[in-house]
Amino acid sequence: MMNIINRPFFLPFIAFSLILAVWEILARYSGWSIHVFPGPMQVFISLWELIANGTLLRHTVASLFRVTVGFYLAILLGIPLGILLGRLKLVRVFLNPVIQFLRPISPLAWIPLSMLWFGIGDKPAVFLIFLASFFPLVVSTTVAVQSINPVYFHVAANFNFTRYEVVTKIVIPGMLPSVITALRITITIAWLVVVAAEMIAVKSGLGYLILDSRNALTMDYVMDGMIVIGVIGLLLDHAMMRLSRIESVFWGTRSR
Repeated sequence: MMNIINRPFFLPFIAFSLILAVWEILARYSGWSIHVFPGPMQVFISLWELIANGTLLRHTVASLFRVTVGFYLAILLGIPLGILLGRLKLVRVFLNPVIQFLRPISPLAWIPLSMLWFGIGDKPAVFLIFLASFFPLVVSTTVAVQSINPVYFHVAANFNFTRYEVVTKIVIPGMLPSVITALRITITIAWLVVVAAEMIAVKSGLGYLILDSRNALTMDYVMDGMIVIGVIGLLLDHAMMRLSRIESVFWGTRSR
């Protein structure tokens, strides 16, 4: 019995089973209409309909495309900037106040401006995802670089390392664990933002599916969208967790 309980998927299976049971009981005996609070069976039937007619795939691909573009733009710009801020005091003094001023502003507060600048379509959603991912990555990378033991940089100077060698042999290995953790957190934020942005600025995506279904009072489709969002978020987090297990070499010591 203990061997079954200790299996990694057993307890989560029990938890989700309990949620489904409570959901079914509430749907049957709460007194709410099925149009307001559909039960699990109705939701799963409508989910299959969305899969069969291709609607779910179309909206899911649209959301993943926007997250991928915005997230990778944030990586390409945010991590190098974080390295510069962590290594160069002049750059840090010059840019850090601006970053700390913009960082607390919610990405959703940029929706009116993004729609004015980019119009309706993918661009405003990608811009919001970029903002949501960019600032956490910059700050996390900066802190990670500053946390590297200064002794390594002194040794590199004694051996006349070039700047390229310092970055590739000291900075990147030293900051990698913290940056991967930041990526895991940031991808979740990006996924949250794309759903909110799609409710306003675009005509496709899971956020749009939820909003359009709400307007049509098809709450089973609303719940379908929520389920898919949760599943994809879980898969993205699992992928980032697997990424954090990649073997890295730190100055003669190996870690997994």
